[in-house]
Amino acid sequence: MLNPTPLSIGLLLFPNLTQLDLTGPYEVFSRAPNTRLHLIWKDLEPVRSDRGLAMLPTTTFDGCPPLDILCVPGGPGQVALMEDEETLAFLRRMAAGAKLVTSVCTGSLVLGAAGLLQGYRATSHWAALDQLALLGARPVAERVVRDRNRITGAGVTSGLDFALTVVADLYGEEVAQTLQLHMEYDPAPPFDTGSPRTAPTAIRKAAREAVAPFTEQRRQATLRAAEKLKG
Repeated sequence: MLNPTPLSIGLLLFPNLTQLDLTGPYEVFSRAPNTRLHLIWKDLEPVRSDRGLAMLPTTTFDGCPPLDILCVPGGPGQVALMEDEETLAFLRRMAAGAKLVTSVCTGSLVLGAAGLLQGYRATSHWAALDQLALLGARPVAERVVRDRNRITGAGVTSGLDFALTVVADLYGEEVAQTLQLHMEYDPAPPFDTGSPRTAPTAIRKAAREAVAPFTEQRRQATLRAAEKLKG
């Protein structure tokens, strides 16, 4: 069912995010009927992703209009956001009036730090999934998880699945299926190693060891955020 007025969708664009967490959903949402997308940050200066891609915000916290959908991507910069009171306050303010409050990858930890996932089922990147419980959420190891008006996607590439799920909910499955066809989103990965459930033991062990130092840094930020929520 098409909306009579444009659907306002806001994606948080912050330093050191993982760009595909944002650009995957952006690609899907921008193709949906009658949408208006906003890339939101504190100012309008270029923002660099964790891999160096520069992107331009289109609006600021102060200038952001009311949103129908709020989406928070993830990435290494998520750690700093969990203790950024200006950002957390903005997310709480936008979430109060949004129809859907959503995230991709470790963006769910930012929602959690803002107190927006307490009592909700949610997912995140496999390396951070367990940390959701520290913030009052119920971790679910699925690619897309919906609980009431909270929709969360797992790691990075899950953003496409997440966004198509949102479009199907809002516009119907036929619209979402048509978008998927136009995008030729027909995954056939060369290796069956995209999940801890399927990756060989040696690869899974090496991947966990590689991210262990940063995972611990993220966990400490999550623990601090959890303490603030208790207060």
